[in-house]
Amino acid sequence: MPVVAAHKPGSFCWIELATNDTTAARAFYTQLFDWSVEEMPMGEGEVYTFFRKDGQTAAAMHGHTAGAPPNWLSYVAVENADQSTEKAKTLGGTVLAGPMDVFDAGRMTVLADDQGAAFAIWQANQTKGVGIRDEPNTLCWNELQARDVDAARQFYPALFGWRKKESDEYTEWHLGENAMGGLILSKAPPEVPPFWMPYFADEDCDTAAGKATSLGGSVLMPCMDIDHVGRFSVLTDPQGAVFAVIKLTL
Repeated sequence: MPVVAAHKPGSFCWIELATNDTTAARAFYTQLFDWSVEEMPMGEGEVYTFFRKDGQTAAAMHGHTAGAPPNWLSYVAVENADQSTEKAKTLGGTVLAGPMDVFDAGRMTVLADDQGAAFAIWQANQTKGVGIRDEPNTLCWNELQARDVDAARQFYPALFGWRKKESDEYTEWHLGENAMGGLILSKAPPEVPPFWMPYFADEDCDTAAGKATSLGGSVLMPCMDIDHVGRFSVLTDPQGAVFAVIKLTL
């Protein structure tokens, strides 16, 4: 199992679940992905939960949704959080929180792009980001469900230096030569704003989707094949946070 020791600026480095029921979410994800947990007290009875896979951090969770539905937040590594925050603002982005220091772990800002899709940027200090990814039951892809694909194609490359590989229905985000995310036109109900969705690698999409439903989750998109890529399904946990599982064939 390769350990991820560092994340290049512009790469997805962390994912974090905000939920209104941490106990139920903990039970769901630990059973679905065979994760263990480590909890860090945050004061006043609050804790921050690290999800571990093979001894490495795979994701995290906290119990504050700031009035939003339960959701997964995707973090992008940057060299300087303050400078990237200012750049995002010039591109039409909005600051939702920060910039702020997270103890000695790093410095972050929560942003929304010019369409309202939330994401975070992370300037690492003691915490570099997830220590494992691209393995079964870990993060392998981050996808933006956008209302305006052309606008997203302008915003993110300008902010992070991403390269676009475009087709009629899908855009891949590349950092250098590495594909690490995607962009697609959202087909969610009109009241659902644009959002970033994490994909978790799995050894069997159908089994994972069936297990998720047995644990109280829901299937938004049944398992389907993508030529030369793999088989995937879009799911929600019991509280409604959206994510995807995929069996890659690449």
